[in-house]
Amino acid sequence: MEAPLYPDFPPDPSTPRGGRPAFWVGPRHLAGDDERLYDAVADTLAGLGWTSLTIVRGRHVQDEAPEDRQVLRSTVLHISPDALRWAQWSLADEPFHLGKLPIAWQISARAETSSPIAQWSAYFTRDVPGEAVADFLVALDARDQAVVPLAGSELVLDAVAAHGWFRDIDQPQAAATDPTFTSHISLGEVPPLIQDADPRVLGAEERPDGWQAWAEPAHGAPCLWAASFAAGVPHDLVAAFAASLSSTAPVLRRVLPEATQQRLLRAPAG
Repeated sequence: MEAPLYPDFPPDPSTPRGGRPAFWVGPRHLAGDDERLYDAVADTLAGLGWTSLTIVRGRHVQDEAPEDRQVLRSTVLHISPDALRWAQWSLADEPFHLGKLPIAWQISARAETSSPIAQWSAYFTRDVPGEAVADFLVALDARDQAVVPLAGSELVLDAVAAHGWFRDIDQPQAAATDPTFTSHISLGEVPPLIQDADPRVLGAEERPDGWQAWAEPAHGAPCLWAASFAAGVPHDLVAAFAASLSSTAPVLRRVLPEATQQRLLRAPAG
């Protein structure tokens, strides 16, 4: 059973973030995003040389002061230097939900700039550890061809098994869970809106399988986070996400998810 290493130093939700102590915590897949999911990923993309554009939509009333303008949707779009891959941060007024959680990051890729359609997309809600999303993007950026599959699905399960996750007894070739049975990754039918440009997907009664990952702190409880990968996402990119998600290396956090903080091992940083 996982428990705090320093139970006398619990996180205090009433304390402003700037005044909170920092902890090294694990396991990573239950550590949340430290309320920095945008910053953690955007910093990675800036380091890779991606360009960012901000799109703001709102209501504007005549003679209304700028500070009184009501913003309904704010989207930040990050585009790779070759314009073949992009990442969109959007918390919208009518959000797209995954596991009853609003999507925060949508990452897409296409084969050529002449096509306006993404070949595939991957979706991440808040509280997905930023390290895992960043590692997915680093792997995507390093690829010469963003949409060509280079490996089989076994690579994903090997990645988590190497960090102590268990393969599902009933689906050993398609699913795995962490040792506490709270986080899961599986290959199967994806939600209806998780699509890509694969002609087998469009209008088909049965869609090709894609990867799903999620954390459910307790049976029947709301998900902490969820991630979904369209069928066209190359398995090696999903494996990069899975390897980072399941990593046993501690992560630095000041804000711990309320639903999992009692499951986290933690030690003061500094």
